[in-house]
Amino acid sequence: MVQKVVEYSATGRRKEAVARVNMAPGVGKLSVNGKAIEIYFPVESVRNYIQQPLALTDNLNRYDISVSVKGGGKIGQSGAIRHAIARALIQVDEAFKPALKAEHCLTRDARMKERKKTGQPGARKRFQFSKR
Repeated sequence: MVQKVVEYSATGRRKEAVARVNMAPGVGKLSVNGKAIEIYFPVESVRNYIQQPLALTDNLNRYDISVSVKGGGKIGQSGAIRHAIARALIQVDEAFKPALKAEHCLTRDARMKERKKTGQPGARKRFQFSKR
């Protein structure tokens, strides 16, 4: 008889980035778009930000995580991954919810880029004023 491996999946979003996470029991391997996290996110502070939900719930080396992320930039993608990992951890154990909620890991960061308005060069910037 084949043993069924329990796998948890969740989606996270931030700005224009969307991350899909598949999490299975393992040794703590984390890959993003088929690459190791150290290669995809070379900055250590960004990697720590992504792994914050795992550290809060004491699950750093308990799950192998495979991430598919697209859209946005690196920082937006890191926020989307963090959101997705937090959502997947709640599927693992509902008791993690208060700790993750207290650190705002479950909150979808709704801040988006403000749209450019007509008659001006950017969202807020105005063309140079000339009195004469």
